[in-house]
Amino acid sequence: MKHTIRIALFVLSTLLLITLAPVAAQDAPPPITLTLAAYSTPREVYGEVIPLFQALWQEETGQQVIVQETYQGSGAVSRTIVGGFEADIAALSLEADITRIVDAGLITHDWKDNDYQGFVSTSLVILAVRPDNPFNITDWVDLVQPDLEVITPNPATSGGAQWNVLAAYGAARRGHIPGYEATDEGATQFLRDLFTNVIALDPDARASLLNFERGIGDVAITYENEIYTGLAADSEYQLVRPTSTILIENPVAVIDTYVDAHGTRDVAEAFVAFLWTPEVQTIFANYGYRSVNPDVAAEYQAEDGEAAIEVVTTDDEHVTFAPVEDLFTIEEFGGWGEARTAFFGDEGIFTTLIAEVQGS
Repeated sequence: MKHTIRIALFVLSTLLLITLAPVAAQDAPPPITLTLAAYSTPREVYGEVIPLFQALWQEETGQQVIVQETYQGSGAVSRTIVGGFEADIAALSLEADITRIVDAGLITHDWKDNDYQGFVSTSLVILAVRPDNPFNITDWVDLVQPDLEVITPNPATSGGAQWNVLAAYGAARRGHIPGYEATDEGATQFLRDLFTNVIALDPDARASLLNFERGIGDVAITYENEIYTGLAADSEYQLVRPTSTILIENPVAVIDTYVDAHGTRDVAEAFVAFLWTPEVQTIFANYGYRSVNPDVAAEYQAEDGEAAIEVVTTDDEHVTFAPVEDLFTIEEFGGWGEARTAFFGDEGIFTTLIAEVQGS
């Protein structure tokens, strides 16, 4: 009899636990998976941002978010998405790579309809040199000196590489490279001379700088933010901000076709909106990106600073950004719609030039 009573009490207590204790768990929506496809350089940023968003979303909705991440060159990411890789969000290096996805009919909303025109971060094209700057590189013109070895990513796969090409060309055409006429012809000649010294065209900006860290080349053309990321990992090099360079603008967009197919629109839109919060913009700034949030940007702006050589360290409370004498944007070339065809199309300036250089 006692044994029967004990069994009955056990069954009753078990039923109570099932019906009362897990009510919250039973009511919670099932986990949802979000796929982020991004260009290579902000991997560390998203490594910090994603857990913050996951915690926030779970707190607000009770739902667990699983984020799948993939990183490669911006152009490669864009083409992969158009080719059928079902990413929910694209975070890319340049607007033209988002436009490719729009033109494929996968992004149907106006992704630029917000206070930041769809750009989540900005940066500059700069030069990375060896400690103590043995070749005394202070500006673009020093990259064409004899026997100098230059590395930069491949414009065929890397958005960063396309920014690099336009930065060099624009600086020359705007009259900031001595010895070259401030014309399209003079800028093209400078680009030709520069790429004669290029010894490696890596698939993306991160791979290019990693090769520089391994001892390949004398100077790397790269993103300003990559210098800060490298120094945080104890790499040794020096940053040279050219007198004239281009403002890099990095877009992010929800991919309508795929979020609707996956049922992830709400969480994808919330994640993208989260990227513009002051908290996340501060994370971007700490990794060397120039924030698109004016208030955050003001906190990181150096009051004084040389536009050329600067030894950057990560010992300070946070990084600061020195000004550039002549900072221009993609509008120098009529926007990405015109620039991509004019420079990187089948008959483009760079396409023709690199074929000549590699064939010589």
